[in-house]
Amino acid sequence: MENRNDQEMVRVEKTGGNTRGIAVTALLLAIGVILRLVSPSIAGITPNWLIAMYCLAILVVRPGFKQAAGIGLVAGVVCMVTSKAIFPYANLISEPVGAVACALVAGLTGRLKVLGLTLQPAVSTFIGTLASGFVFITVTKIVMSIPMQVYVYGMMPVVLTVGAVNCVVAQVLYFPAMRLFAGKTAVVTKEEKA
Repeated sequence: MENRNDQEMVRVEKTGGNTRGIAVTALLLAIGVILRLVSPSIAGITPNWLIAMYCLAILVVRPGFKQAAGIGLVAGVVCMVTSKAIFPYANLISEPVGAVACALVAGLTGRLKVLGLTLQPAVSTFIGTLASGFVFITVTKIVMSIPMQVYVYGMMPVVLTVGAVNCVVAQVLYFPAMRLFAGKTAVVTKEEKA
């Protein structure tokens, strides 16, 4: 009987961890949406806060690839609704790709450090943003028949610039986010391993 209660407690703790991860992800996506809506464009480029925030959510929560794709799909729907792009439906493809790329790179760059500082947030977010951005502009180019010169000289530099901005944002916000959100998730993870 005592053993059964212990099993139930473990299940509750695991569910609580999942609920906490969902809440953290929802909060970061909401912050990304608000910043996306109020941020002015600088030299014609508007930072994509939503990508930076879902990458940050992936880094904090550490979802599997299916969950990362789900986070990307939710972000894609939000991006589609709030987009000023000529073909906003491309977000439904690009954001899941970007989220999965971020999760994959985060798994591979766990020990990447310079002077004791982890560069995992910057690298993962940069690659996630590039994956999302290049898929977005490629789908848009194909569907809208955009000339190759516009694609190469007009759209690619924007993706690279947004990627650079997002990697700085994620690197700066990663440590406060980990302190704020990851405390109990880390404890649950240790208990699951035992």
